[in-house]
Amino acid sequence: MGRLTVVGLGPAGPELITPQTHAAIAAADRVWLRTSRHPAADGIDVASFDEVYEAADTFDDVYAEIAARLIADVTTDEDVAVVYAVPGSPLVLERSVELLRAAAEAGRIELDVLPAVSFLDAVWARLGLDPVEAGVRLVDGLAFATAAAGQTGPLLVAHTHANHVLSDIKLAIDEPPPRAVLLQRLGLRDEVIVEVEWADIDRAVDADHLTSLFIPELAEPVAREFARFDELVRLLREQCPWDREQTHASLRRHLLEETHEVLEALDARASFDDDLDAPDLDEHLVEELGDLLYQIFFHARLGAERGSFTITDVAQGIHDKLVVRHPHVFGDVEATDAASVLPIWNAAKAQEKARASAMDGIPAALPGLTLAAKVQKRARSAGFDWEGGIEVAYTDVESELAEVRDDPSEHEVGDLLFAAVQVARRLDVDPEDAIRGAVRRFTTRFRIVESLAGDAAALEAADERQLAAWWSQAKSHESLAD
Repeated sequence: MGRLTVVGLGPAGPELITPQTHAAIAAADRVWLRTSRHPAADGIDVASFDEVYEAADTFDDVYAEIAARLIADVTTDEDVAVVYAVPGSPLVLERSVELLRAAAEAGRIELDVLPAVSFLDAVWARLGLDPVEAGVRLVDGLAFATAAAGQTGPLLVAHTHANHVLSDIKLAIDEPPPRAVLLQRLGLRDEVIVEVEWADIDRAVDADHLTSLFIPELAEPVAREFARFDELVRLLREQCPWDREQTHASLRRHLLEETHEVLEALDARASFDDDLDAPDLDEHLVEELGDLLYQIFFHARLGAERGSFTITDVAQGIHDKLVVRHPHVFGDVEATDAASVLPIWNAAKAQEKARASAMDGIPAALPGLTLAAKVQKRARSAGFDWEGGIEVAYTDVESELAEVRDDPSEHEVGDLLFAAVQVARRLDVDPEDAIRGAVRRFTTRFRIVESLAGDAAALEAADERQLAAWWSQAKSHESLAD
């Protein structure tokens, strides 16, 4: 295979290109520019990857395509010497270089990376700042909300190539610093260094690929509420006698209770159109979701105490799993509607889990009706189902009901309920929602019957005809309310 050498063009004009880089370019068989949109690239008449930027949907796609082309270039000719030139330094915020390093570590290519002057050097010179002494953290502006999460102190934000990126940064901080510094085209004759009010960081300049943002002091970290909450859980675990006694097992009951309270809040909110404003219901839902979140953080704290896992591992795990299970979002799989997503999800999940049976991985602790529906859907996805639509389900219910009449045992009643779940499944009705709705209706009607009876004694003494009359009135009241 050939050898690929990566060089940097420095942060400004050609005067900052190192002699080592000049020599590498002069000795190369082929030279590629990541982009010709750089002041130092004007004097280098070679091919660039500018058309990749124009054709790709995301920057990740750009860098992956560039790396793939370079790898193909050096692996097709044993004697070729290829130079890849990037703006600034190849060692600072160069995703394409990271991909090339990974290919070199895997033995796919031979790679040299030469040091160069970085835009960071120009920034420190203009700010008169020693970044080590000041403790400056370098953050990627394209992923600011996550890259800066939990950070305080001074931040230098790179990749702020557009005003909408600066707007996203501005909105990511709830309690921002009063002012920040915009730095643009450092080392060139039209360089800009301007201190602005925080509210104006996305309006003070026309951001371009040579723009960065310096935040002198960030007192409150991005995503600080999560950091504060994690610290609170740790403090309670250390100082509250009740919290100190808890284990994963003892918390199980509380997790279940909080989950059901969230479900009740969701049911109440679902009684309104999702687009309608219902402040009281939303406030209640926020409260119940917070209670459930506490349970999740608590279990993560127990894991951290054992040195097993932390809340970061929990968040990272679900993040990575969702990326893998959404190849129609993060890959090249096509999904045109919600119905087409399910088989994609199931295929990704099956490959990930490598289960021996379609029944593996179904939580036995699910509510009975939900468990039955889950089992039936898994069987159907494995090809175990009967044709005939809803009529098949009706026939099964009639058959199971006849068996209950002959043998009124728990076994036969269970089969009848399982058949009823099949009816719900074939009608695309959630059986758990259906039974909860039935329970709510019955509860509402029964309360009306109690009111019509006047007191518990009258209700207990009423005959079946009176009960039927009250029940009919209760249903009428419910219909009028609807």
